Amino acid sequence: MKVLSHKELELKADNIRQDILRMLAHAGSGHSAGPLGMSDIFTALYFGGLMNYDPKKPEWDQRDRLVLSNGHINPVLYVSMAHAGYFTREELKTLRKFGTRLQGHPERVRLPGLESTSGPLGSGLSQASGMAYGLNMDGQKNQHVFCLTSDGEHQEGNTWEAIMFAGKNRLRNLTAIIDRNNIQIDGYTEDIMPLEPLAMKYQSFNWHVIEIDGHNFDEISGAVNQAKAIFEKPTCIIAHTVPGKGVDFMEFDYRWHGIPPGKQDLPGDPKAKDQLKIALNELRTLKGKILSEHE
Repeated sequence: MKVLSHKELELKADNIRQDILRMLAHAGSGHSAGPLGMSDIFTALYFGGLMNYDPKKPEWDQRDRLVLSNGHINPVLYVSMAHAGYFTREELKTLRKFGTRLQGHPERVRLPGLESTSGPLGSGLSQASGMAYGLNMDGQKNQHVFCLTSDGEHQEGNTWEAIMFAGKNRLRNLTAIIDRNNIQIDGYTEDIMPLEPLAMKYQSFNWHVIEIDGHNFDEISGAVNQAKAIFEKPTCIIAHTVPGKGVDFMEFDYRWHGIPPGKQDLPGDPKAKDQLKIALNELRTLKGKILSEHE
């Protein structure tokens, strides 16, 4: 897979956001805020040279593993995989349809390239820790396991069992990337169940912690490469992101956690019939920053 330049990564992330909104609108259900907020992270992993994979050989034994713990943001995973060549972009229109490979939450046996089935929040880091532990047992020192996880699911006890296990076993081949967008389906995390001081909690369980701007490709790349260089412990990257990134009426608004554009009118937002058109127009121009090279 070609490693994209900084400018190409920015454009790729923007195209991924557009496809996310299109597929959600076509499905008529699904989550908007998280997938848009994590598009830069996924773009960097798949197209920035940070993760080893081969879409033509999804079971390649030398591949890195990506575990999506917060399975409800799978539109960003599906679109990234389509852009990477695992399947055609046309198939994105089947999201959440009966019999589709693109289920509302990832189902490993349906789609080659998925490493885990996810749905119940809080279980992904345990799955990823088991994979990392197993690779170490098999003497596979070069494969890395990435666990993409939400901040809200850190309210689940299973997550902290995995954090303890990984820290105790010094799983240096494991990196957790937290989508620290501060929202969940019914409000803001710090109002519902405060998580701070999140970094200190991970550090107390023997993790290396890096905090980054989750929309800055230099910081994303630097953090992942640093995680791979840490020898004696697992790494947690706390990626501060904007939910609904790129669409003005969605950004920072927890109401967009679990609904697609065009589904319903929300106070203060564009009418449902106009939401997709307005959102795509903002993304096509990167809010005025890029136009001529896009589309």
